[in-house]
Amino acid sequence: MAALLTALVRRLVERDQAELRSAGEELPPLRDADQLTEQMGEFIEQRLTGEGRRRSLARYACAVESVCHPEPRAGLVPRENAARDALRDYLAARGVADAEGRTLTRPACVDRLVFDRLLGGGRVSEPEIRGLVATALR
Repeated sequence: MAALLTALVRRLVERDQAELRSAGEELPPLRDADQLTEQMGEFIEQRLTGEGRRRSLARYACAVESVCHPEPRAGLVPRENAARDALRDYLAARGVADAEGRTLTRPACVDRLVFDRLLGGGRVSEPEIRGLVATALR
């Protein structure tokens, strides 16, 4: 069971990293909070629909299963990627204290919103995303 979970996590991470790398490379330098809100909204929508939804559900199932089978857990740890770099650079350019730390907490907040909507249905609203962005910029 552990080998199967580890292989699944590895494949999910490969696909997620490829998607994030591509998004980060295509993303022009972030100009303002509106653009960041828009980009975050698009990313969340991708995680809630189609192939992104299936991968999100599989990722969460693997995370829960890793409580009993810890071998694949290391693969679920967030990684560096171009999209994360773009967010960190944006925050640092605006003088945000601990831009690196806030860059690490944003994905956790986004992940929580995605998880909530996968369970309860619906979409993440623009005001919720704006709240995430505003919090990151404080």
